[in-house]
Amino acid sequence: MTPHLVILPTHLRSYTAGVGEIEAVGQNLNEVLDSIEHQHLGFRIRVVDEQDRIRPHIKCFVNGEQARSLDVPITGDVQFIAALSGG
Repeated sequence: MTPHLVILPTHLRSYTAGVGEIEAVGQNLNEVLDSIEHQHLGFRIRVVDEQDRIRPHIKCFVNGEQARSLDVPITGDVQFIAALSGG
């Protein structure tokens, strides 16, 4: 299986040893997240909630299109973007 480039926002890099771009394999977003979790334990729970939905503050783009579920097929790059809050 061909690896996909996964681009991570700064605040998720603490779960990937500071790395901002990693390679992961999978045919859909769920499998790519499993691949990342295998490499970086604890990453998946930061992106996906207990009901296997993408967390509201995380946006995921596959080939430039926003993915709204984990069954989105992956044919290219994946990018995660996270909203920041504060006051």
